[in-house]
Amino acid sequence: MKPQKFKHAFRLITQESFLLSVVAVLLVVFAGSADADFTATDPGVRGGPQGAGGPLPGLTQAQLTFFYAGLDTFNEVESVRGTIPGTGFGLGPRFNLDSCGGCHAQPASGGTSPFVNPQVAVAGKAGAQNVVPFFITPNGPVREARFKFNPDGTRDGGVHGLFTISGRLDARGCSIAQPDFVTAAKSNNLVFRIPTPVFGAGLIENIPDDVIIQNKNSNPYLKRALGIAGHENRSANDGSITRFGWKAQVKSLLVFAGEAYNVEMGVTNELFPQERDETPGCLFNPLPEDHTNYDATLITDVSGDIEMFAFFMRLLAPPTPASDSPSIKSGRRLFNQIGCGLCHTPALSTGATLIAALGNQPVNLFSDLLLHHMGKGLADDIVQGNAGPDEFRTAPLWGLGQRIYFLHDGRTGDLLEVIAAHKSEGSEASAVIRNFNSLRANQKQDILNFLRSL
Repeated sequence: MKPQKFKHAFRLITQESFLLSVVAVLLVVFAGSADADFTATDPGVRGGPQGAGGPLPGLTQAQLTFFYAGLDTFNEVESVRGTIPGTGFGLGPRFNLDSCGGCHAQPASGGTSPFVNPQVAVAGKAGAQNVVPFFITPNGPVREARFKFNPDGTRDGGVHGLFTISGRLDARGCSIAQPDFVTAAKSNNLVFRIPTPVFGAGLIENIPDDVIIQNKNSNPYLKRALGIAGHENRSANDGSITRFGWKAQVKSLLVFAGEAYNVEMGVTNELFPQERDETPGCLFNPLPEDHTNYDATLITDVSGDIEMFAFFMRLLAPPTPASDSPSIKSGRRLFNQIGCGLCHTPALSTGATLIAALGNQPVNLFSDLLLHHMGKGLADDIVQGNAGPDEFRTAPLWGLGQRIYFLHDGRTGDLLEVIAAHKSEGSEASAVIRNFNSLRANQKQDILNFLRSL
């Protein structure tokens, strides 16, 4: 046989052997009969220590000062003019909540939706005259609302603030109406997003693009066999990989902070200096409302709020998983064997960075940070950057054990429903979910126990 033909044949044999070995592993996984007396169930939100909300280990004293100053700012409540004691200023004219910490509260500051939804109370705070939208409930997730399309049929996709400052004691004279969410829902034009946790966000920010691409190109034959593809979202300006948000549409923590401050609370800042609603009679402050304080005497008072938010998120430690048990160990092994880990990559790594605590560190996020087609069942028909109507960033799973609500819209708190939702027409996860469905009940339980340990 000629050398070139030999190389080609060897490559085919190697690929075939690899796939056969995978099949053999799966046959071992699926071997045995189902236990008719046992049904796998989601153990629910994990109790015990929070294991989250603190600073990264190894920070300097100066860095810790910035972390705790950022934490205070993250939890600060905003009012319209700052005339309400204990508040900052700049809220509105349209908003979803009046503090970052209110949305990112479970199980600690930096997390996601808490058990009691603070949006219900803020609707009437300080005399506001808002009607609580039908999709906001006391024991439901914090949500933002987006319209898929404009009235003329062009794409919208932007956030429409749930509430207005009309009627508030610190916004006298302002009169604007809430969006018509009922009509939007009736015409199938309304979709939701819930807050993404920001634990370990500084580590994610410091993963080099090359590491993400190398992982994307790994295990190509197995990914192809399971129908998994995936691609990165990229900045339209510099071409680098974006990685924050449900569709990986945001590049950095500073941009993430600036955009959220403007979109979620209506606070203008040095990155987003214009009000989103410029209705006369509803503008009370000079712009931008959040800005660098050039007259400050303390270094931590110089930076505007968005820099402080970024300091907090960048220096925030990742969540600590629960201790292993035999079931958790089995679940971790099965999670990878059936193919979940091909998208929910257990670990990536950071590169060199000026902050030693962030440099050359493992990032156990369980995500490849890529966009994947999730099919008709999860499609929200929103386009952001390179992310299409049914594409989402692989959600990092660290900290999942203490989350209450799941999927981009918070539609469920049951992990079995989450797993089932990954399988629909056009979803890259469908084959993996078929693998999961073929497991015995006790094996499914092991995977659920593993997920709740994270």
